[in-house]
Amino acid sequence: MLENANQRQATHLGNRAIGPLVSIIIPTYNRARDLARALESVRSQTFVDWVTIVVDNHSSDDTDAVVAACHDVRVQLLKIHNKGIIAASRNLGLRHASSRYVAFLDSDDWWAVDKLLYSVQALEAGADVVYHDAWLVNIENQFRFRRRVKTWSLHEPVVNDLITRGNALINSTVVLRRDLLLRIHCLCEAPELVAIEDYDTWIRLAQIGARFARLPQVLAYYWMGGGNTSNPQRLLVNTAALVDRHRIAFDLVGKPPGRCWVELARGEAKLILGDHMGAIRSLLPYLSSRTRWRWQMKAWLLVVRALIGVLTKKSINKMRSGRRL
Repeated sequence: MLENANQRQATHLGNRAIGPLVSIIIPTYNRARDLARALESVRSQTFVDWVTIVVDNHSSDDTDAVVAACHDVRVQLLKIHNKGIIAASRNLGLRHASSRYVAFLDSDDWWAVDKLLYSVQALEAGADVVYHDAWLVNIENQFRFRRRVKTWSLHEPVVNDLITRGNALINSTVVLRRDLLLRIHCLCEAPELVAIEDYDTWIRLAQIGARFARLPQVLAYYWMGGGNTSNPQRLLVNTAALVDRHRIAFDLVGKPPGRCWVELARGEAKLILGDHMGAIRSLLPYLSSRTRWRWQMKAWLLVVRALIGVLTKKSINKMRSGRRL
């Protein structure tokens, strides 16, 4: 099957008038060192019919020099002032792409050498959106990879699966049909969806019938060494905006509460922010037997932590009242 993919690649290379088969879009800002690693992984691909569009948010580091050092006409550089909206950078890349397929790669992540070959093979076999697991990387020069950032196969109806279980895809592993992205008018640039706009995109693609395929191979590396951390306040804003944007789907699939990942995530975020009673209200529906057992176990642990927080706060308040007296 890989031989057939190579034969298709040769056919496309023999007809350059139609342009490259895959456009790789890499948004970046002040990550010159990481970008060099990402670009090296792209240029090492066994599948060579690609163009890479680096979209730089006017970095102040050596980003321009890193791109120039590739000495590869397939690596292009665009500039943008995205005002913190990474979707705007990706959309600019999409507007400049002319390929059949588009691949997303964050500038601090990178790929295994056969990533595009396996992805194109699956797309040419009939998939619309392809994705896979990634190795989790915590330190520079890591040579053993044991922990994965895990994805899962989506079951029909795909919209219901995404709404119920959450985001199954890692952005830096996705390769998909460009025409489908254009059909849904690209990525949403709403500020309240920053950091969750990819998930919104997968939901909208599923709503128009896109076929998702998860590859069994681990073909990417997800960099955590740069201090990537979750932001609980942003998660609350993101999830509220997402549910409002897809209100009908969440109402049909995610009710009654406890059937959907959203309130579980919101409960954990509220707990981190110190809103213990708000966390308990979000988590209570997950304590029923109808909930997935892993969610139920997590909810119980979070509720216990929230109750401890409530009791601790009451004790502190009593101590302070006693001192005033």
